Amino acid sequence: MFKKYPLIAGTLLLTVTGFLSRIIGFFYRIFLSQTIGEEGMGIYQLIAPVMGLSFSITAAGIQTAISKFVAPEPTSHDYKSSFRVLLVGFTISLSLSAILGFFLFEYSSFIAKNFLLEERCAPLVRIFALSLPFGSVHSCINGYYYGIKKTGLPAFTQLLEQGGRVLSVYLIYSYCQSKGYEASIAISVVGIVIGEFVSTAASAIALFLRFNRLGFFLSAMETPIRSAKGKLQATACNILSMAVPLSANRLVINGLQSVEAVYIPNKLMLFGLSNSEVLRIYGVLTGMVMPLILFPSALTSSIAVLILPYVSEAEAAGNSKKIANAVSKCIFFCLTLGFLCTACFFLFGVWIGNTIFHSQIAGSFITAMSFICPFLYLRSVLSSILHGLGKTALSFFYQIAGIGTKLLFVFYAIPAFGIKGYLWGLLISELLLCTLYLIALKPYIYYNKNVLGRLQALKTLKYK
Repeated sequence: MFKKYPLIAGTLLLTVTGFLSRIIGFFYRIFLSQTIGEEGMGIYQLIAPVMGLSFSITAAGIQTAISKFVAPEPTSHDYKSSFRVLLVGFTISLSLSAILGFFLFEYSSFIAKNFLLEERCAPLVRIFALSLPFGSVHSCINGYYYGIKKTGLPAFTQLLEQGGRVLSVYLIYSYCQSKGYEASIAISVVGIVIGEFVSTAASAIALFLRFNRLGFFLSAMETPIRSAKGKLQATACNILSMAVPLSANRLVINGLQSVEAVYIPNKLMLFGLSNSEVLRIYGVLTGMVMPLILFPSALTSSIAVLILPYVSEAEAAGNSKKIANAVSKCIFFCLTLGFLCTACFFLFGVWIGNTIFHSQIAGSFITAMSFICPFLYLRSVLSSILHGLGKTALSFFYQIAGIGTKLLFVFYAIPAFGIKGYLWGLLISELLLCTLYLIALKPYIYYNKNVLGRLQALKTLKYK
């Protein structure tokens, strides 16, 4: 199956591992919430913008570029070219991660105070900075394996990273308990570093064994240095020409999302809540409730991965009927899943919050956010269809519009209505995005109806 249908088989494998990873992560969140508390979860979640921006700068665009430029390897067997792409990718990504890591480590107090608006985040930022080189190498290797359509290693290392993170945090917590120490919030970020190190080590070993088995290293010694230098420069130009725009787009989106994440606690304090109450609410919302609401999206994420090349192929062939059928089926499935999840979270949200998370706040948030599910799940798939049609710029502007809508509610609704104002913003933002995507795909949504109308008109004309 992997040889005959590499895309489908690879996507299924990533779906299964994605589900397992989310299940592990779900129970890990429960463990963290009971270990470091709701306020501790809020402080831990505050460094998420730093993580997102760091990945955008050091690895996101480079990983995609590596995937593109090594894609011909399975047919061309040009392993030297693939290794050259990897080598250049490693060099660029590691250089960026070293510079950014040094900046985060040295100016962690400034970042915590002026950007994250919470001084207690400073030690967490310093610890996270140590994970950047490992994350860069891991992302580059994953990009290579995605490019050659071998998703087994990325899927395995994804589980390995999650397992290493959870196990290390549990062992550190158990050790602290046995010695009578109180577990610090920092153990959660130490787990990130250890998880990245373990997965990077496994990826690097697998990559070395692959190239060694192919007999690459011996043949590479025969390449003249001058010739290799020229090819490396050309490869660097190719990678940067693709990676820079991708990273810039991602940086803009993550930058706006970071502003949103940072100012939610700040605006809640303007509503009249104390710093401790704000962090509790923020920790419950982002650390407990959102992962639960997003859990079923593992299915829609897999559909989004599959639908993009499917739609691209149909678009290239001019097969509008195929695209129309795919759009209608995706809309039906996502809305069905979304409404089922809405009913489940609305009816059992309070029970889930009290029984699983031991938090009444979590229960009320789950119930309130249940109405977002249909639009949240549908939006990701519609975005992927739009990308498959080659309308990436349009999708980018739609995302900016969605984030901009949420920011308006963050800055103006939260100070007046509290966290309810943000939840309204989430719902309206997702509804707006779905509406925009559906308008963009309107020709395909009404394709079958238009075809039937034209056929009926032709029959009427023929009869006359």
